[in-house]
Amino acid sequence: MSEVRSKRLFDDRLIGQVLKDMGVLSEAEITGALRAQQEKGGRFGEILVGQGAVSQRDVALALSYQFGMEFVEEFDKSQLDPNLVEPFSLAFAKQHGFAPLYRRRGKVVVALIDPTQVAVLNDLASLYGAGIEPVVAMLDLVLSALNAQYDRRTGAQEVMGDIEGSEDLGSLAHDLEESTKDLLEEDDEAPIIRLVNSILAQAVKEKASDIHIEPFERGISVRFRKDGVLHEVLNVPKRLQSSITSRIKIMGTLNIAEKRRPQDGRIRIRIAGRDVDIRLSTIPIAFGESLVLRLLDKTTTVLDLEDLGMAGDDRNKVDYLIHRPHGIILVTGPTGSGKTTTLYAGLTAINSPDKKILTIEDPVEYQLTGINQMQVNPKIDVTFSSALRAFLRQDPDVILVGEIRDKETVEIAIQASLTGHLVFSTVHTNDAPSTFTRLTDMGVEPFLIASSVMAVMAQRLVRVLCKSCRQPVEASPLQLRQLGITDGRSATIFVPKGCPDCSGTGYAGRKGIFELLVVTDSVRDLVMAKANASELRRQALKDGMTTLRGDGARKVLSGLTSIEEVLRVTQDDTMLI
Repeated sequence: MSEVRSKRLFDDRLIGQVLKDMGVLSEAEITGALRAQQEKGGRFGEILVGQGAVSQRDVALALSYQFGMEFVEEFDKSQLDPNLVEPFSLAFAKQHGFAPLYRRRGKVVVALIDPTQVAVLNDLASLYGAGIEPVVAMLDLVLSALNAQYDRRTGAQEVMGDIEGSEDLGSLAHDLEESTKDLLEEDDEAPIIRLVNSILAQAVKEKASDIHIEPFERGISVRFRKDGVLHEVLNVPKRLQSSITSRIKIMGTLNIAEKRRPQDGRIRIRIAGRDVDIRLSTIPIAFGESLVLRLLDKTTTVLDLEDLGMAGDDRNKVDYLIHRPHGIILVTGPTGSGKTTTLYAGLTAINSPDKKILTIEDPVEYQLTGINQMQVNPKIDVTFSSALRAFLRQDPDVILVGEIRDKETVEIAIQASLTGHLVFSTVHTNDAPSTFTRLTDMGVEPFLIASSVMAVMAQRLVRVLCKSCRQPVEASPLQLRQLGITDGRSATIFVPKGCPDCSGTGYAGRKGIFELLVVTDSVRDLVMAKANASELRRQALKDGMTTLRGDGARKVLSGLTSIEEVLRVTQDDTMLI
């Protein structure tokens, strides 16, 4: 039997002295940490990190000096051996702070947070029947290695192999209880549970926005929407349909016996230490129930407006508008075009202690620090209009209304803007000029719209070309005409190719393209005269508005995206005038 013995110390210095000699800790900080350790207990290094005296990296590096071990600061995920985590659970590894990485020269390299865990290393040596080479690493690196290994070991395709040999699957989903544990720490080996958990974990890992589980005549298709495009990732046998549907409906607290009506639910889970909120929708179709799960990662950082793709003159105009004391700013576009993210970025830009900001959303997608967020709940009559009416009694400076759907909501929003509030909201129209006719069609008086709305911004999302594999080509005259460039010049553009970095798609991530219509005096006169969308568009273009396709053309010429992406999400401007 192999055994691990604690190595001889690098020297006899205590860790505090090592950190002091490294130049990152003072004698006074050592004394303060020792006093805290005597009063409350705990590890000396953890106390120092908690007090902000040193970083986790400093402590890990000091431990490596103290114990004469290698310090590992990064690793290549492709070298990790997922078979090394098979003998134990993820919860056990996290509890003891270790991650087996790979085999090297006949030994198993194990990353440790605490080099004094000799007993655990001895156990691992017995499990592997091999020598152990301990190295020191930070907590984040250990957790990253563990999650990567377990993700590869319990992938959905491997779980499918287990399911094919299982029996009595129909009752598995009904024997479950709700769990708030990290899905990657679930020890329940029921194949259906493992399959659903693996689908969710893989979707989060791939940064998918939606999961579509669709039953057909001969099987079940599982597709992920990634960067706005659906990709099939799994085909499940038809006989598992009932169990998968029941499992997901139980997670979303839906009625599993009701299969004839649409249902909506919510699932809150943790995957790899990340809080994920899932909006679940089911509808009955010809071959069963279609399930769509929208993933909302609670740890996602809201970007600023420039990160979203807005730059130049439009960025300066928006920055001016969102700092105005009152008025209405509307963002328009189809579902999934990034309207909410843009509004969040605007709120984040103006969020400060001297502003009271209230939002009413359906649902609250991301929590914003310092902003009061409220969720629509029709069951108790908490609607956009009722909440907006209540907001006016809360003395707000800025109000966000998730969506303007009816005359009552838009009238209260206009009243709020006219009484000194800045109002953000969204409307479902295809372009910015059409928004004014949409509001008029709701029954709102044109003079109220003209006096309150400051700007309307339409937007779409386009996929960003992968910088690792995009290829430059000379644009043809036809391609330039499609982008609205008719001056006869030549231009170099980029096209997608596909590589391992972008999973062969040629694209990585998405950015916005924008059409910002600022309400000038000329536009205001046309709104008052009930002009149609074409007339408003012509005037806005005279006033300097850049169309969606025009902004897309700028991003194509800058190498950010491809012509195909812009043509996919925009209309020919000449057809709209």
